[in-house]
Amino acid sequence: MSEKDTLFIRRAIELSLESVKRGGGPFGAVITKNGEIISESCNQVTILNDPTAHAEISAIREAARKLNAPDLRGCDIYASCEPCPMCLGAIYWARINKVFFANTRKDADNIGFDDSFIYKEISLPLRERSIEFRQLLREEALEAFRAWEKAEDKVKY
Repeated sequence: MSEKDTLFIRRAIELSLESVKRGGGPFGAVITKNGEIISESCNQVTILNDPTAHAEISAIREAARKLNAPDLRGCDIYASCEPCPMCLGAIYWARINKVFFANTRKDADNIGFDDSFIYKEISLPLRERSIEFRQLLREEALEAFRAWEKAEDKVKY
């Protein structure tokens, strides 16, 4: 671990502590590019009443705005805790190079943030999940996909 890695993970931990003081969840995240912080955030789920306002998601959104691109190749993320399934998905979609984290998902589970049920649910067939899934109007919906395929000015991501 480099000196900068230590600095960035400590900043993510600092953000997690600041979040708790403001009434948020104990999570922070920092995104870097070329050894510089380009975005940072903390968990704001309860502050914004937004279940997607995790530190990593908010930091990814800010980094993408700053870079004016949905592709964050060349960026690293430092999180105070191992990312949950939602954040992990966003990290992969953003194509972030490396993930550094401090607390583990087991540590998070120990204080009531258990995401193991999500990992289990994802692997189940749709009909066996605890939330009901129903497919409707697929043929109509495919029109948007066909339009995307034909669009010459699309930006692939």
